[in-house]
Amino acid sequence: MSFPPVLRGPAFGSYAPDEVGWLLTDLSDVPLEAPTEEREEAVQSGGAHYAESLPQEFQPDESYLQLYHRALATSAGRIAHAVGTVAELILAERGRDVVLVSLARAGTPVGVLLRRWAAARHGLDLPHYAVSIVRGRGIDPVAMAWLAAHHDPATVVFVDGWTGKGAITRELAAALAGSPFDPTLAVLADPGRCTPVFGTREDWLIPSACLNSTVSGLVSRTVLNDRLIKPGMFHGAKFYAELAAADVSNAFLDTVTAAFDQVGPTPPPADRTVDHAGWAAVDRIVDEYGIGDPNLVKPGVGETTRVLLRRVPWRVLVRAGAPADDLAHVLLLAEQRGVPVEEVAELPYSCIGLIHPRYTRGATGADGYAVTGRAR
Repeated sequence: MSFPPVLRGPAFGSYAPDEVGWLLTDLSDVPLEAPTEEREEAVQSGGAHYAESLPQEFQPDESYLQLYHRALATSAGRIAHAVGTVAELILAERGRDVVLVSLARAGTPVGVLLRRWAAARHGLDLPHYAVSIVRGRGIDPVAMAWLAAHHDPATVVFVDGWTGKGAITRELAAALAGSPFDPTLAVLADPGRCTPVFGTREDWLIPSACLNSTVSGLVSRTVLNDRLIKPGMFHGAKFYAELAAADVSNAFLDTVTAAFDQVGPTPPPADRTVDHAGWAAVDRIVDEYGIGDPNLVKPGVGETTRVLLRRVPWRVLVRAGAPADDLAHVLLLAEQRGVPVEEVAELPYSCIGLIHPRYTRGATGADGYAVTGRAR
C-alpha cells in the first residue's frame, strides 16, 4: 500500500522537523473557515459535521495575550512536573522504544514535551507523529495503517492535552477495538477521571488551551470533508503561515522545557482508578439545565476555553473557590462575548462551558442568541 507523505516543518507547521511528523493532508490553500454562528447552526441542525469546516481563527487582543503570558510564567513548573509524571509512567509501563502519537492539535505540544523529557532525562530519541481523531467519525484509518506499516503497533502511545467528560477516550477505544493498538490515552490533566495515565486530575489551566494555532505549530484543527479527503488520504488541516508573527508555539515549549530542571522525583499518582466521574457530572448538568445533548456540555478549563473561542456559548459555570489564576482568561473571554457566568457550589471541574442549545440564527433571545424550543 502506498501512503501520502508525512508533513514536517517548516514546510508544514512551525515545529522543528524532528519534533513531530504530521500524518495529515495539507489543505492550506482551501477556504474552509466559516463564521461561528453559521457553523453552530449547521452542526446543531444536522446539516453538517463540525469537522467539515473550520472556525475562524481567534486573534487575541493585548489584554488577553498578557493573561496568556502570565499564566505560562506561573504554571510552567507544574506543567513540567505533569510532563515528567506522564513520561515516566509511559517509559515504565510501555518500555523505552515507544512511539508517541499525539491527537492533533491539542495533544501535539504535549507530545513534543514528552519527547523532550525522554531526551533530556533518558537520552532517548522517540518518534512523534500527530494524527486526527474526529468525534463520531473515529481516528484516521489511513494514519493508523501508516503507523502499523512503519512501527510495531504495540509501541504506540496516544497523547492528548487533557480530558473533558471523556468523549475522545471513548472515541479512541471504539475506533481501535480489535486492532493491535492500545487505546489508552496519556494526558497531562484528567479531571474527567477517564484514563489511568495522567499528570494530574486537578482541573487547572494548561496555557496552550488559551490560544489556537499560534500555540500549536500554526496548524488548524483537523478536517474531515468528503469533498476534499478521498480514500487513501490522511485527514486534513491547514498551516497558517501568515500568522507567523503571532506564533508562540516554540516559546511555549521552551518555557516549559526550561522548567524541567526544577522537577524532582515524579512518582506515579497514588490513585489511578478510572471511574468516569466527569461523564456522570455532565449527565447531571444536562438534566438540570434542560440541554438535552451532552455534546453541548464542555467541562474543564481547556474545553470551556474552546467553547468561548470556537462555538456559540450560552453560559459558563464556575466552581465556587476555583483558583482565580486558572479562570482569568475564561472570565475575560466571557465578558468580551457577553456570556453569563454562574458560580456553582459543587462542581468536579473548575469550570464548565455550555454551548447554546437549539441555536438558530434569526430572532434574538433575551441573552443575545436565538433559541427554538425551551432552554432554561
